[in-house]
Amino acid sequence: MSEKLSDKDARSDVKPILLSGGNPQIAKGYGDAPVQAYIAAMPGSKQAVGRRIDAIIERAVAGVRKAVKWNSPLYGAPDGPADHWFLSYHCFDRYVKIAFHRGAALDPPPPVASRQKDVRYYHIHEGEEIDEARFADWVKQASRLPGEKM
Repeated sequence: MSEKLSDKDARSDVKPILLSGGNPQIAKGYGDAPVQAYIAAMPGSKQAVGRRIDAIIERAVAGVRKAVKWNSPLYGAPDGPADHWFLSYHCFDRYVKIAFHRGAALDPPPPVASRQKDVRYYHIHEGEEIDEARFADWVKQASRLPGEKM
C-alpha cells in the first residue's frame, strides 16, 4: 500500500533534523528507501561512509533486508525473522559507529567492546579508510548468525 506524500515530504528543500552528534532523525520504515533517506541526510563526509557501508553490505549479503528504527539503519538476513537484525549504525560527532549485534561471535571480533556482552563495534572516524575486505567478512559472518530481535 502506498502512502501519499505531504507537500512538506515532497519538497526537496526540507532538511532533516540532525540529532546529537549529527545523527539524522529519519522516520521509522522498512526497505531500502528509508535507509537511503538516512544516508542522504548524513552530514558531511559521513554521507560517503554511509553509501560505502550500504554498498559493501549489499554485495556481501544478497537480498539483505533493511529498515530504519530509532534513527539508525538496520540490516537483516534475507531469510531471517522480520524483527531480527545483525547490524546497525549511527552517526556521532567524529565517527560512524557500526554495531554488530552478535559481534563477539565473529572471528576476529570487531575491535570495540560494548557493555552488552554480544555486541561489538567498528568505528569509522573522519578521514579514515574502511577496511573493506575485513568489514565484508564481518558482514557475511554476522548475516549467518541469529540476529538481535529489535
